[in-house]
Amino acid sequence: MADPKPIECWMTDMDGVLVHEGRLIPGADAFVARLRETGRPFLVLTNNSIYTPRDLQFRLRSTGIDLPVESIWTSALATATFLDDQRPQGSAYVVGEAGLTTALHEIGYVLTDNAPDYVVLGETRTYSFEAVTTAIRLIRGGARFVATNPDPTGPSSEGVLPATGAVAALMTRATGVDPYYVGKPNPLMMRAALNRLQAHSETTVMVGDRMDTDIVAGLEAGMRTVLVLTGIVRAEEIDRFPYRPHRVVSSIADLVDDI
Repeated sequence: MADPKPIECWMTDMDGVLVHEGRLIPGADAFVARLRETGRPFLVLTNNSIYTPRDLQFRLRSTGIDLPVESIWTSALATATFLDDQRPQGSAYVVGEAGLTTALHEIGYVLTDNAPDYVVLGETRTYSFEAVTTAIRLIRGGARFVATNPDPTGPSSEGVLPATGAVAALMTRATGVDPYYVGKPNPLMMRAALNRLQAHSETTVMVGDRMDTDIVAGLEAGMRTVLVLTGIVRAEEIDRFPYRPHRVVSSIADLVDDI
């Protein structure tokens, strides 16, 4: 087997890798600082579509992680990129928050409940029964169904919360239509991120804390993968999956010297 090519670019997940429930994971600030010092191209990826990149930049800065807004890639941005490619200047009915609506506005989409091209479902902490009902009726009427990510639950200080995948399941049951998920583990999100960095998969590493999103997405996009044990997956759970990361480390602090 040929020796792997030198690492030129890095991608990391955010929750569980850099921060946990709004608090810095030790070493994450040093990792990002080293990337910036060396000039290595990198992106922080997240399936969370609630916040705009500028919102996330502010939230990360408050934990001690300072990075440019251009280095944040969300499932909302990936969804907007996908829709702009598929149907430029289209229309959508959105169930979601500012991160998603802002991304769609910026590509020139009209947000409407009047015969939209798409129903787009994203993350929100205030799902409205009325909005979900409207979305279901529009899908049954012919609107195409897209969702930012398939995560069934998300973390909070009180415990797990139903997330996009759980609400999508409700809407699928009511319409008989499955959504197209743009975010991880869809390698489409990873390919769009590689294009944003002008990077090649063979020289890029994906760092994540979830086997079912971060690691599989990186593998399917042809990247090397590193699993950190500061988030969802525990070491004893890795062998349950039919695929493995290229490397497992305790935390992102173990990767600082690799940059």
